[in-house]
Amino acid sequence: MFIEELFDNLSEHLSNGEPAALATVVRREVPSSGKPGDKAIITKSGEVKGWIGGGCTQGIVIKEALEAIEQQSSRLVRIQPKDTENAPSGVKNYRMTCMSGGTVEVYIEPIMQITRITIFGRSPIAQALCQLGAAAGYKMNMVSELAEAQFFPSAQTVNKLSELTEGTDLSGHFVVVCTQGEDDEVSMRKAIAGNPRYMAFVASRKKANSIFLGLKREGVPHSTLASIKTPAGLDINAKTPHEVAISILAQIIKAKHSATEQAEVKSTMPESLENDLYINPVCKVPVQKSTAKHVLDYKGDKVYFCCDGCKVSFEKEPAAYMEN
Repeated sequence: MFIEELFDNLSEHLSNGEPAALATVVRREVPSSGKPGDKAIITKSGEVKGWIGGGCTQGIVIKEALEAIEQQSSRLVRIQPKDTENAPSGVKNYRMTCMSGGTVEVYIEPIMQITRITIFGRSPIAQALCQLGAAAGYKMNMVSELAEAQFFPSAQTVNKLSELTEGTDLSGHFVVVCTQGEDDEVSMRKAIAGNPRYMAFVASRKKANSIFLGLKREGVPHSTLASIKTPAGLDINAKTPHEVAISILAQIIKAKHSATEQAEVKSTMPESLENDLYINPVCKVPVQKSTAKHVLDYKGDKVYFCCDGCKVSFEKEPAAYMEN
């Protein structure tokens, strides 16, 4: 796979809101098949697009890539024929069980989806939040019937409220409605219909309750309204527009990295992948049953291996491995 095609593929996954991991071979000792510079994208479903080697290497990289995505942390993985007692700190070591031998080191980094914040309104708080969010590296999208692009130089897009349909997909977005009296209900309705990942409403509790009552009469579920953060932002006794914007951005960051959301990411591994993964009884590396080339029948069940080395070891003493 050419590098252009590889990164186009990665860009497509990110634009669809799907995290992935990029694995790069950084060192090898012959006769391992992966060569320095070889790259592959590992999707959250466990699919490998590209080349970083086969056998043990592929199974181990899939396992570590999925963990990298879940934990949002990079790692250096070393796969070699012999165990290393004094392994360098920060290196994850695996034993190479393939008969071909060789050593390979792979750097795996999670490539997370871009954080997108969509702001409804053109108030001073909206302007301050747009500026601060962009400075934090987030993609800012503004929605207001009267907003002008010149007032939001940091925004990636500035759209009119009337151009946004109630079917516009905002899933994965962090949405903040800070209209402050300008198209409040219409903005809230369109924001809710977009099914955002997080939603906040800049308003007093009294005003929010009044708006929520109208939305509830229109059929918006109580559970949806209860999930909206209002007053928006963490309670830091903010007074100025920039201080309020800081409190809102802090709440978004907290939601983005919360332990609860990490648990949700962990639990969303596709059932098809869970059913397809099989733990190799020899080296304990996960193998995809659908693509495994080394398979044996043992007492009426199929046993899957990542490489010929594990298969041969198992054949010598199968009971010992299955008991473990």
